[in-house]
Amino acid sequence: MSGGLGGGLLVAGTTSDAGKSVVTAGICRWLVRQGVKVAPFKAQNMSLNSFVTTEGAEIGRAQAMQAQACRVEPTALMNPVLLKPGGEQSSQVVLLGKPVGEMSARGYHGGRQRKLLGTVLDCLAELRGTYDAVICEGAGSPAEINLRRTDIVNMGIARGARLPVLVVGDIDRGGVFASFFGTVALLSPEDQELVAGFLVNKFRGDVSLLEPGLDMLHGLTGRRSYGVLPFRHGLGIDEEDGLRVSLRGTVRESTTAPPVGEDVLRVAVCAIPLMSNFTDVDALAAEPGVVVRFVDRPEELADADLVVIPGTRGTVRALEWLRERGLADAILRRAAEQRPVLGICGGFQILGEHIEDDVESRRGRVAGLGILPVRVRFAREKTLTRPVGEALGERVEGYEIHHGVAEVLGGEAFLDGCRVGGAWGTHWHGSLESDGFRRAFLREVAAAAGRRFVPAADTSFAALREEQLDRLGDLIEQHADTDALRRLIESGAPQGLPFIPPGAPA
Repeated sequence: MSGGLGGGLLVAGTTSDAGKSVVTAGICRWLVRQGVKVAPFKAQNMSLNSFVTTEGAEIGRAQAMQAQACRVEPTALMNPVLLKPGGEQSSQVVLLGKPVGEMSARGYHGGRQRKLLGTVLDCLAELRGTYDAVICEGAGSPAEINLRRTDIVNMGIARGARLPVLVVGDIDRGGVFASFFGTVALLSPEDQELVAGFLVNKFRGDVSLLEPGLDMLHGLTGRRSYGVLPFRHGLGIDEEDGLRVSLRGTVRESTTAPPVGEDVLRVAVCAIPLMSNFTDVDALAAEPGVVVRFVDRPEELADADLVVIPGTRGTVRALEWLRERGLADAILRRAAEQRPVLGICGGFQILGEHIEDDVESRRGRVAGLGILPVRVRFAREKTLTRPVGEALGERVEGYEIHHGVAEVLGGEAFLDGCRVGGAWGTHWHGSLESDGFRRAFLREVAAAAGRRFVPAADTSFAALREEQLDRLGDLIEQHADTDALRRLIESGAPQGLPFIPPGAPA
């Protein structure tokens, strides 16, 4: 894989959450360990978890994670189109790292999306001209036949760039063979030609029991299996779907290593609507003795040593939700008692005196919780920066993604925000990944909470992330047919595979 237009592969899935993001990252890490210069690519991503590149471009966090798997700096080329949902019917469209407006699903799929195909193909071509291989990630399922005409992220990009397609299926959900067969059968002959085969994900048990089914699938489709990946806990790093977690009221709790001190530290994260960049708390969950859970009821804050109000794509909506649920009153009581509360980005804005929003919600002036002496005005231009600073005597790095401009009127300086008593607020995402600062912050929280908690002296979040990425690479290396996978990436789109008519008999 060297010189000219490099090799490539599209990792598609039978469904959303089939494991495309982690499989793509795993293939990237496996390849880079083989000395291959590789880059990730996702033409269009819908996510509320995003990241800011060094050139000030906003892309999906999954692609930033995959770039880390490749050991390269992420760029806007790796995720040229990012859709950030503002509700069930509309999204902010981010093109080449910059917001270009709000659009309804009908308006986007009705014409705008197809016009972007040339742009995303140009970005992919530039990457393929620079790297030995580009591993592309699809979105949802390639068999969304109602969207085929405007598709730019699944078979649309595979057709345009002549990429071989590997279809990933989550066997833990059940029905994986039907999903594999049905995915291929629903595709047009032109698209079927590009599907090379299948990769089974999240298998539990004896692989030999699966082999008769894989043989039958090969007989029915003419397409082979490229491996069976076992189920592994803790591989869903930098998840995309903050919308799902917040709107369904899902309560997630981290597992934790035993504490260094006598006590654990309990962190409650308010699962507000349109929650964005909830990956901010991953660094807390990585600390031995810190338990992180997502909550949506006021009684769940009672035993929390720290409450986090995370970022959101709908600050005013999230504020109303906190009030409707009774969580706002519980947070106000905590602040009055000087019990620790941390607001990040939209959460920081919620803690302020008032919000003037004629951009996001268009609700004008809305009263905040009044815990911090901060006034927020939403600007049409989005702030996208990678700041570096100091807090609690430690160096801190972060990134900012927000329309809200905060005027800080008092309190103790804290990054770009402030602190009053036990309440802290900042726009900086990712600050807790700075190890020294995170430990200093947790010591403050533990002291305020009266906990005999001691942060581990040697926890490195960056090293833990590298270990996770290596585990993904190990999965591919140990459980995929890597010789066949490498030949597929090098050779390009497959030829001569049989066509499966829709509804073909078993």
